[in-house]
Amino acid sequence: MTSQFHKAGPHEDPSALTAFAGCRIIRDSEHRDEETLEKAAAEPNARFFGFAAGKAIVKHERQVLDPYFARYELAGLSPDPESAILLGRDPGGAPLISISLGLDPEALPGHLKVLTTRAAYSEQLLGEATLGAFALAVSLNAWTDNHRFCGRCGAPSRSAAGGFRRECTACGNMMFPRTDPVVIMLIVDEAGDRVLLGRSPHFPAGRYSCLAGFLEPGETIEDAVRRETLEESGIRVGSVRYHASQPWPMPHSLMLGCYGRAENFDIIPDDAELEDCRWFSRAELAAIVDGTHPDGINAPAEGAIAFRLVRDFLDWR
Repeated sequence: MTSQFHKAGPHEDPSALTAFAGCRIIRDSEHRDEETLEKAAAEPNARFFGFAAGKAIVKHERQVLDPYFARYELAGLSPDPESAILLGRDPGGAPLISISLGLDPEALPGHLKVLTTRAAYSEQLLGEATLGAFALAVSLNAWTDNHRFCGRCGAPSRSAAGGFRRECTACGNMMFPRTDPVVIMLIVDEAGDRVLLGRSPHFPAGRYSCLAGFLEPGETIEDAVRRETLEESGIRVGSVRYHASQPWPMPHSLMLGCYGRAENFDIIPDDAELEDCRWFSRAELAAIVDGTHPDGINAPAEGAIAFRLVRDFLDWR
């Protein structure tokens, strides 16, 4: 068996094979003045991502979804200029901007609908580059909504640097977009050639996936993998190998995919976190990924980093 801990993986850049990783926007967030956003929004080729009560809004006609709005299309949708964020420019130079709309997401006009980030990737509703830009818009819109007031003194904040920064109008405190790191790991029993998967009660029927948890302050990636695995399954982890990452706009996480080597094998699951946790042989894992497991156990959606971890484990040889 080829070890997950001493050999390069089956792909040169596994992160590029995950959903939301296709953002090609030129952000240039460090070189903006106070007029950058206004000037960009006035350009005739500017395109906008719209949000209503934090939910992404797209145009639809039959089965075709379009997340981009032209400036004239926003006229009747009550756009909020204070919420606007210049995401950057696409490779062709067109400004891309996110903005909140004064709409009720439960009572939208017939040509509009809500698009969740999970549906956008799992149902492959947007192209790779558009999905990456959509992920950035979702994350920055959520961050803006949650930072309308200063966390230090409570005064209102204002947009700066085209929305890539917010400043307190009273004490001058500066706020920057945040990213919440999450470790997600496939734990491997090398001698037994099997892997550890768990089932959350919130998963779709039959779904098993990698264990995961938020990185805590003062923790390395490796120690977060060890702590979360021990807490959720009772399995101690020795060597940890980073494998890939994935932007995860729910709303602004970064998934850090790792393999971990198990040092014991008796599972003590955390019933508050998991409905089930068990070992799967390589043959069982292949059946899960192929959709042929006799018990109807199924894999994470293709595009999720959890799928990348299990698929690459199978392809490592």
